Amino acid sequence: MAVRSRSTALVALLLALAGCATPKVKPDADLLARQTERERLIAAQPKWQLEGRLGVSDGRDGGSGSLQWHQDGDRYQFSVHAPVTGKTWVLSGDSTHAKLEGLRDQPIGGDDASTLLERELGWHVPVSDLTSWVRGSRAKSEARIEFRGDGLPAVIEQDGWKVEYLDYDSSRQPPLPSRIFASRGDYRVRLAVKQWQ
Repeated sequence: MAVRSRSTALVALLLALAGCATPKVKPDADLLARQTERERLIAAQPKWQLEGRLGVSDGRDGGSGSLQWHQDGDRYQFSVHAPVTGKTWVLSGDSTHAKLEGLRDQPIGGDDASTLLERELGWHVPVSDLTSWVRGSRAKSEARIEFRGDGLPAVIEQDGWKVEYLDYDSSRQPPLPSRIFASRGDYRVRLAVKQWQ
């Protein structure tokens, strides 16, 4: 009798969890039109910032820390504080130049933020695309997209990366992602947003 009760409880729990899962919906013309409008509204707000936690891994090594990200058009500033080392580094720049501070005595410059992060930290992060993906938008190149049952993006596949949206902050209009997981081969980028501004 106890075994049957436990089995019944387990089945009920699994059904409840399945009910909580958000089904993925294949894109149709209406969903794509809604996404295009959503992206238009997001693009109309080029100045924004977020606070959260960032984790990066290449399958062997990784790093994580608290993140503050300020964006104003194509100008950006990432500030990452790693609690294990107690160090903070800052990446700033625009579409033509990047600067990394806090790793060495002097700032380190480069033409491209992604190349600079990979060279200095071993982090493979597509910074320019991530600027779009972090708000649930497609970057400029060809993309494949899947939607959740509520019409928000569930997955964007672009430039070899798969970006999964695990949760949204629905208090924002339009809603903005609060948990993002991006992967390409062994490379992983996880972002949990605590606050959008």
